[in-house]
Amino acid sequence: MQPQIIILICAVALVLVSFIAWVCSRYKKCPSDKIMVVYGSIGKNKDGTNRSAKCIHGGAEFVIPIFQSYSYLDLTPISIQVDLKNALSRQNIRIDVPSRFTVGISTEPGVMQNAAERLLGLQLSEIQELSKDIIFGQLRLIIATMDIEEINTDRDKFLAAVSSNVETELKKIGLRLINVNVTDISDESGYIAALGKEAAAKAINDAKKSVAEQDREGSIGEANAQMEQRIKVSEAESTAIQGENEAKMKIAMSDAALKEKEAEALKIATTAEKIQAAKALEESYAAEQSAEEARRAKEQATLEADIIVRAEAKKKEMELAAEAEAEQMRRRAQGEADAIYAKMEAQARGVEEILKKQAAGFAEIVKSAGGDADAALKLLIADKLEDLMKVQVDAVKNIKIDKVTVWDGGQNADGKTSTANFISGMMRAVPPLDEVFSMAGMQLPSLLGKKAEETGASEGAGE
Repeated sequence: MQPQIIILICAVALVLVSFIAWVCSRYKKCPSDKIMVVYGSIGKNKDGTNRSAKCIHGGAEFVIPIFQSYSYLDLTPISIQVDLKNALSRQNIRIDVPSRFTVGISTEPGVMQNAAERLLGLQLSEIQELSKDIIFGQLRLIIATMDIEEINTDRDKFLAAVSSNVETELKKIGLRLINVNVTDISDESGYIAALGKEAAAKAINDAKKSVAEQDREGSIGEANAQMEQRIKVSEAESTAIQGENEAKMKIAMSDAALKEKEAEALKIATTAEKIQAAKALEESYAAEQSAEEARRAKEQATLEADIIVRAEAKKKEMELAAEAEAEQMRRRAQGEADAIYAKMEAQARGVEEILKKQAAGFAEIVKSAGGDADAALKLLIADKLEDLMKVQVDAVKNIKIDKVTVWDGGQNADGKTSTANFISGMMRAVPPLDEVFSMAGMQLPSLLGKKAEETGASEGAGE
């Protein structure tokens, strides 16, 4: 495949993926605390007119690119402080009604449409001011249709009227009334305060009257109760005294019988106590004697057991120590013997290998010499000649002569001086090569020279 085609395919795929991602991004989900308003080309109403917006609370909606757009309305409650002053009541008395209203955007289908058409794009402060104007107007209207007594005493009726009228007007712009709280109602003329004082005075008088009546009934009831109490107490006291005397007589008779029985029981108990004390003392002495004998036997047995146990333990310890030492010596001896045997066996194997290698080497040398043993020996000697000469030289090399005094009397009969004879004699002290070979049971090869006698003999034989 050509690179241009691959690049083209990748570009088309990238564009397709980007388009799909862009289309998917237009699928918008509405949060639970908001209303999503889709506007643009929405469609037609039942009457054939164009729909201004589509409101969605919960769920999601696909917003068609280019043809549609969307925005959100916040469902957060809005608190509005309404301080209504100088509102004229039905009695032409001006009153102040401070209150707080809590409103929010409604989620009812029709009311949501009103909110989308009238509140979309407004700030929270603007919605708050618009709601406050509506609330002010409806409050004045409601107060104008009610007396101060109704407003002040029947607060539920007043709040119901306010809720009904205000919520009807708020729905027109897409809002709903959540709560109404009227804190206090007052007027400049003091009419409400006078009504309060009148009601308070009436309540106080009613309370005083009720207290007096209750006090009177309480006093009468108290006197009757005291009379009945004294009668009942007297009757109860007489009955109690009679019963108390009868009880005392019974107690006296019972005490006499009790003391008699106690004396007899004391006598029996004293006798039994002394008998039991004597028996207990006798048993105690016998038990102490038995305990003493048992203690003596136990101590003796303990002492004997300790001595025997210590002796047995000492004996066992010595036996174990002797056995351990003997076992240690046996193991040490066995180990040394095994080591010596292994060492000797290794040395023997080493010597055997050396000899085998030497024999194999000798065999190769003889084989290379054409099977001639004398020629092979010559080769070995020629190879070791330098070492042999070195051994002869080393024999006299390390001789240290600090001082040599020579009394040279001239030449001897053989033409040599005394000094020459001394040096020649020292060199003769080194065994010649032919003697070394003779001590080894071998004959010096003719290559390295022969003795004079042998040379002469060989010459004479030749002649």
